[in-house]
Amino acid sequence: MPSSLFPERVESERLRYEPLHEVLDALDLYEYHRTGEMDAVMQPLGEKPHATPKKSMDEMEAAKKGWESGSRATYAITRREDDEFVGVAELWMEWEKRVTSFGTWIREPHWGHGYSGERAGVMLAIAFDYLDLEYVNVGHEPDNEQSKRAIEKYVEAYGGRRDATLRNWLPPGDEGGPRDLDTYSISQAQWRENVTDELATIRIVK
Repeated sequence: MPSSLFPERVESERLRYEPLHEVLDALDLYEYHRTGEMDAVMQPLGEKPHATPKKSMDEMEAAKKGWESGSRATYAITRREDDEFVGVAELWMEWEKRVTSFGTWIREPHWGHGYSGERAGVMLAIAFDYLDLEYVNVGHEPDNEQSKRAIEKYVEAYGGRRDATLRNWLPPGDEGGPRDLDTYSISQAQWRENVTDELATIRIVK
C-alpha cells in the first residue's frame, strides 16, 4: 500500500495531527521519557518509560514502518496555537475486516483539557469518512479508570456500545503477566447517526 494511504495532516478545533516520525525524532521522544513526566502516562498501559534512546528509536522506526506499509497510522498530536507536543493517536488496521482499533496517550501536563475526546472525534472521521471502514474498536484495562471514563463518554456520544471483557487478551507488559481488556465498538452507521457539527471543525489534508 502507498505511504499516502492515510491523511498526512489533519486539523481539529485546537489540535493538529501529523505522522509521528515526521514531527519528532527519537531523541525528542526519549527526552519526554527521560524527564520522568511519562511515568504517570505509561503505568496504566502496563509499560515503563523508555530507559534508553534506543528504545525510543525502535518505537519511531516501528511507527514509520507501520505508516508506510498501511498497517498502522501513528500521529503526533500538537496544539495549533503553539506547536506544543500533546501526545500520540494511533489507528491499528485490520483491512480484511474493515476494522481499526484506537490507541492513544496524552502527556500528563495536558490532561483535563478534553484533548482525548477531540482526538477521538478526529480519528473516527478518518476511519469512517476518509477510509470508509465499518467498525472502530477501542479498549482499556479494567482498572484504568481514567481511560474508562474518557472512552465511555465518546462511545456513548457516537452511539457505540460496550462489547466484552477479554481475559488475558493483552500480552505481558513491563509490570507483569497477561492483562484483561474491556472492549467497545462504534459502527460507521452509528457514527453517521450521531455525528454533529464537529465535522465542520475537522480539516483533512492529503
